Amino acid sequence: MTDLVRSLGTAVRQLREAHAWSQEELAEHAGLNRSYIGEIERGSAVASIVTVEKLAAALGVPISWLLRPPGAAAQSGTAAAGR
Repeated sequence: MTDLVRSLGTAVRQLREAHAWSQEELAEHAGLNRSYIGEIERGSAVASIVTVEKLAAALGVPISWLLRPPGAAAQSGTAAAGR
């Protein structure tokens, strides 16, 4: 997978954990399947822009935060989670 796909997965995992949610809870909030959340977090699935929009809404961050260049999400994961 590309660095962007892995970066998205890292950002989703960081925010999910900051919310103290399980993958199942995030899936419920986003209207997605739990196993798909796991695939996104591992970087083994390429999420559509609609899926990214659902994740951003559920996690309370702008879409642009989830699609930051690789490495940027890891540097500011806790800052965005505190919003």
